[in-house]
Amino acid sequence: MNILASLRYLAALAEHRHFGRAAAACHITQPALSNAMRALEAEFGVAIVRRGRAYAGLTPEGEQVLASAHRMLHEHERLQQQLRSEAGQPRGRLRMAAVPTAIPLLSRFAARLRARHPGIVPTVLSMSSLELETGLDHLAIDLALGYTGRQGPAAKALQTWPQIEEHYFLLRRPTEAPAATMLARGQPIGWAEAAALPLCLLTPEMHNRAIVDAAFAEAGATGVAPAVETNSVLTLVLAVQAGDVCAVLPGAMVDTVRGQPGLVAQPLVGPTVRTPLGFMAPAAVRPSRALEAALGLLQSQEWLSELRAHGGALEA
Repeated sequence: MNILASLRYLAALAEHRHFGRAAAACHITQPALSNAMRALEAEFGVAIVRRGRAYAGLTPEGEQVLASAHRMLHEHERLQQQLRSEAGQPRGRLRMAAVPTAIPLLSRFAARLRARHPGIVPTVLSMSSLELETGLDHLAIDLALGYTGRQGPAAKALQTWPQIEEHYFLLRRPTEAPAATMLARGQPIGWAEAAALPLCLLTPEMHNRAIVDAAFAEAGATGVAPAVETNSVLTLVLAVQAGDVCAVLPGAMVDTVRGQPGLVAQPLVGPTVRTPLGFMAPAAVRPSRALEAALGLLQSQEWLSELRAHGGALEA
């Protein structure tokens, strides 16, 4: 049995939580993946997967094997990059993740990293805050962009690099026929006034929704009932474009639709909310060559200029 391949299949199964999807992601058949799991169980003498009519998660012993699998796969990738890279020319994969509202910023970062280091292949994933924190803890992702203010005791295990502060807008269709050919910046609107409008909001398990709900509550608007809920920030924008709902979006997301006509972005005030976002990486783990290059970029003048140009583009 190729133990490293089997551990990689286990990591895929834990990520996709479905035998068929995990097998497809690994480019193997579902029976082959099942056989690999049985071989792992025989190797370690414990049950790893809870079996039923469908995937039911890992046993406590399986979680221990998974944690070791992530460490071994991380070290294997780090060693491969060390052997394949030349001075100033890192090569290898880099798994990065961001909370959904920060995906535009992470996507821009990945593009700049690839342009600077063509040998690096970035993977950009969208995750909830909890998934992101778990991924960092398990070494399933190398670098994350998320809400640095919610780390609590876990912050001691992470290095953080502050990036921007999210500021919030109400995205809506104009009440009059639009004359502009691109997104217009409207007058500020209070959170309490916005609460009375039909809203498309993120689902309750998303941390950004908790931020929005807290702002409504501070403005005296409790029990806001959204007209539409979604876990996709793209759906927030599409719903506004297609229907009669409004959406609360951070500036980075609004910036991605600035070329769209027929939309207005109004700064939300009373209260004025600023939420810090930053890059995070495990503090006690030796970085790969690709991660070293990424950390170099995010602290460079090149990237700081990019942040100034786009991070608060609509704030002024």
